[in-house]
Amino acid sequence: MTEREPAPGDGEVAGGAEVLQDTPHRRIERVGATVRRPAQPWTPAVRALLRHLETVGFRYAPRALGADAVGRETLGYLAGEAGPAGWARIVPDDGLRAFARLLRDYHRAVADFHPAPDLAWCDGSTGRGPRQLVCHGDFGPWNVVWRGGRPVGLLDWDYARPADPRHDIGYALEYAAPARDDAECLRWLAYPKPPDRRRRIEVFAEAYGLDTTEGLVDAIIDAQERTVALVRQLAAAGHQPQADWLADGHLTELTHRTAWTRAHRHLLE
Repeated sequence: MTEREPAPGDGEVAGGAEVLQDTPHRRIERVGATVRRPAQPWTPAVRALLRHLETVGFRYAPRALGADAVGRETLGYLAGEAGPAGWARIVPDDGLRAFARLLRDYHRAVADFHPAPDLAWCDGSTGRGPRQLVCHGDFGPWNVVWRGGRPVGLLDWDYARPADPRHDIGYALEYAAPARDDAECLRWLAYPKPPDRRRRIEVFAEAYGLDTTEGLVDAIIDAQERTVALVRQLAAAGHQPQADWLADGHLTELTHRTAWTRAHRHLLE
């Protein structure tokens, strides 16, 4: 749901399994051509989504393979470069366009997916509204798998849920514009100079297929606010890592990001 630095233990090999992520509440391992990760209450809904994407030929999603002997969700492994390295991939215009087109292609693939009414998503919602589709919910550069300079996969579907497609667009643009100050862009996000955020939003919008950028800054702010609300909701229900994020003050950081976007929207539109 939010970008992360590599955790201690990431990439290590233990007992024949490669540890892809090892945090207190989420250990993810690669075993052969599969990935094993803890199941969540909303895993059945995500599994139905991934199987729909496989059926319609959306090749960027991992295959849903059920559960292993200890109840972990089992997915097909997508080889390539992901995680923090993804930030640098969307700095050039070609990478930015590829990022936008991946989201466009996902939205097209999911447009006719109507989840069964008994499937509940991470926010507790069921069904799908008339102007909604099942958004990815966490479409950030760290969740895209890259190979040879092009996207080949899309990871981490835990926050998929029904919403207006502009939620995914606004969420992606927070990181693609990006809605960050110049110092962070230069020091952490691989920009060689301060980004022209307005132009980057135009490039993203054109590649996605939008006719206008009108309303996209509001979409960014709305996505930021909804992220805060979802983290708070999941934390209140005792889910991890959101409960720890709340205890550690991470929501304050997320709220500050929204305030930055509001105060600097002149850089974005």
